Amino acid sequence: MNNTHGGKPHVLVLGGGSVGLTTAADLRKTLGTEVAITIVDSRPYMTYQPFLPEVGAGSIDPRNVLAPLRKILAGTKVVTGSVTKIRSAENVVVVDTEDDVQLEISYDYLVVGLGAVPRLLPIPGLAEAAIGFKWVEEAVAVRDRILANLAEAASTKDPKIRKRLLTFTFVGGGFAGGEAIAETEDMVRDALRYYPDLHASDIRFVLIDAAPFIFPELTEDQRAYVLNQLRERGIEVKLETFLNSVEDGVVKTSDGDEFETDLLVWNAGVKPSPILLEEGASDLPVITERGPLMGKVDTLADLRVNGADGPIDNVFAAGDCAAVPDLASGEGKFCPPNAQHAVRQGKRIADNIARSVQGRPLVDYYHKNLGTMATLGMYKGVGRLHVADKEFDLRGLPAWAAARAYHVYAMPTFGRKVAVVADWVTNMISRRDIIGIPEQSSPRAAFELAANTSSKPK
Repeated sequence: MNNTHGGKPHVLVLGGGSVGLTTAADLRKTLGTEVAITIVDSRPYMTYQPFLPEVGAGSIDPRNVLAPLRKILAGTKVVTGSVTKIRSAENVVVVDTEDDVQLEISYDYLVVGLGAVPRLLPIPGLAEAAIGFKWVEEAVAVRDRILANLAEAASTKDPKIRKRLLTFTFVGGGFAGGEAIAETEDMVRDALRYYPDLHASDIRFVLIDAAPFIFPELTEDQRAYVLNQLRERGIEVKLETFLNSVEDGVVKTSDGDEFETDLLVWNAGVKPSPILLEEGASDLPVITERGPLMGKVDTLADLRVNGADGPIDNVFAAGDCAAVPDLASGEGKFCPPNAQHAVRQGKRIADNIARSVQGRPLVDYYHKNLGTMATLGMYKGVGRLHVADKEFDLRGLPAWAAARAYHVYAMPTFGRKVAVVADWVTNMISRRDIIGIPEQSSPRAAFELAANTSSKPK
């Protein structure tokens, strides 16, 4: 793909997540048709990840947490494909499309918002048995598996099979893992009213984390509150515990426990897009020292990439794949990988590219954390708000309401906001659906069975 854009500066955005979508949308508002914009992502939509726990709990329709890039970014070229090479020295990026066509896209400005992928460990059976909780299809699969298992367990007389079907294991006690297990447990508790053959004591939810606490973003008092809430609801929380193996559906942990599980959800950390560290794939400077920043693009406060000889003036990076200095938190601090920062960094990049095009000085990224909120099921939540240099702890219904209000505000497009609220209102009136459709992962199975049956000689 040649850079033929009528003399206009061409801005190439890698990643259609919070950073990419916000950058492209704001840049179009600021400069209008003065620039050409191309956005590349393997998915033609942005997933609003903070809502995934509620998708996994059946509180929100999956499509309503997706923002279609082509619909939102009018006038922007959307390329559905995977980035395979970044050659910043030549101002070129290589992309493999879904139909195996290789494109070479040149640019005047590059925005790297490639996000992160699950950080897997060499645990026997993990790659074969586990599922992540980062994409909407994963949240839907978790929901469908749990609900389908309730129906199957209610129909079996074998106690061993029932026990396995009703054991759900989550690894990782950060916000993603903690919210996921809390929301899905709440869904099961609500669904049990329709299963007279099942009792709450039949259900086993297990949360495993190597750290001595869960929800590390919260204060010590708030962590203790969450831990007590989960345990009161019957969720088994194993702290300072490692997953040793999960072969053949048998979980073995470092505390000597061993049990069968039919679902293992992995939320034990993420790492930047692998292409950034892959030899020969990218020439962008990344942090290679082991630690939480390893693999992230070395980024300056104005969000330009920090090259060996100083700033790379036409390359910007932000979000989960970038080590962005957190000026509001003090020297040596870096912005945590969350949607709150990603959206605001995208806005700062858009403004700085506009400034560069217009010959104005760039501005550093500075954002004071607004707080941290989490939902733990219907009408349950926890959080900490930062308002006017003061901090307020919220628990229960106020925290739940504040979390929902903020995420509706942050969800892209008015239509999606309305759809999410409509989902909530519907669930309050008629309760959540309890139908699991695990067959949607193989929709042709019924047809293939019929075809095989009809082809047999009579």
